[in-house]
Amino acid sequence: MIPPDDPESAPLWKAWLQTHGLRPLVIKGKTLLPVVQGGMGVGISAHRLAGTVAALGGMGTIASIDLRHHHPDLLERTRGLRHNGQARAIVDAANREALAREIAAARTLSQGRGLLAVNVMRAVSDYPHYVAQSLASGADALVVGAGLPLDLPDLAADHPQVALIPILSDARGIQLIVKKWERKQRLPDAIVIEHPAHAGGHLGAARVEDLGHPRFEFEQVLPDTLAFLKSAGLEGRIPLIVAGGIRTHEDIRRLQDLGADGVQLGTPFAVTEECDAHPVFKQVLAEAKPEDLVTFTSVAGLPARAVATPWLTHYLRFEAKLKSLARTKPRCTLLFDCLAQCGLRDGKADWGQFCIDTQLAAALRGDLRKGLFFSGAAGRLPFGRQIRSVRELLERLLGGPLPAGVQ
Repeated sequence: MIPPDDPESAPLWKAWLQTHGLRPLVIKGKTLLPVVQGGMGVGISAHRLAGTVAALGGMGTIASIDLRHHHPDLLERTRGLRHNGQARAIVDAANREALAREIAAARTLSQGRGLLAVNVMRAVSDYPHYVAQSLASGADALVVGAGLPLDLPDLAADHPQVALIPILSDARGIQLIVKKWERKQRLPDAIVIEHPAHAGGHLGAARVEDLGHPRFEFEQVLPDTLAFLKSAGLEGRIPLIVAGGIRTHEDIRRLQDLGADGVQLGTPFAVTEECDAHPVFKQVLAEAKPEDLVTFTSVAGLPARAVATPWLTHYLRFEAKLKSLARTKPRCTLLFDCLAQCGLRDGKADWGQFCIDTQLAAALRGDLRKGLFFSGAAGRLPFGRQIRSVRELLERLLGGPLPAGVQ
């Protein structure tokens, strides 16, 4: 049997999922496993992880930001540019080339199965160019968070076949996006609803104090969203994918019973054998306990959640002093302005005062001394401290061995 997106096998997959109390996720007419692998940057979810998930019939996601770290020749090309007036253009071009390479490599791995998505942060300065590169390189879907992607339908107007998927956290934001996009004659092909109290990385709330607000609870946002879609005549037309704190088969069944069509997970995929990060990165996340996690204000001005590794502990010890010294810098410390607005570069005293790209790149390399290791807040991972394969993770989440014939 081949993966569920094949028209001939889709009914058999639906029946297989039904025996485990689940429904498939359908996006742009493609029948998929109801488990989405979330995008994780810098470089944590690149071609190997995303391509493997897609090959097994799910939606795999490449995180677009600063993928040159996976390509030694591109890193070499962007080294030593401090006195080069074209530094930003050179780095941005290298990152777009890296994204194109990663999409091509993931496509080779997936062999056209599943859905291959690219996650683009609305908050990055090169956002429209990342979108354009993803479209030109053949991504099946664009997933956009870290800001309201009101302009995404315009940027993708010439690519109606590509699924456009915003990431939001409450019913109010969902209503706004749907209404604005409708005026552009395009609806979201799915919506990721991320719970900021449980997700990892940058979180969809204005302040740390807002993370526990009831409007983010799936028990509230799902019924409110479904009621809005029904009132707007859009019932059943926009799949809802919930994210944050999902770890078990029972979690998925419960959320589908609430009205979700699928779920998205990040950290459990980050500790798989196929994850594109260094083995030390995987082990740090696998061994982290809830008490080891810290929520703080990131350099992007958003709440963020990560493991309290030596670098983060040291930073937080001096955070107040660093914020008191915040001053506008003449240029980005890395010379390419990865974020449209940055606490360190722009002297925003209420935002984080560190270079997020430097710290995330260190985590990708497994550098405990300098790395920032984002992690979701849920407790025990599906396999505890063990690093297992993507296939084993999907089978654990879906309730049984995948049908024979799935490679």
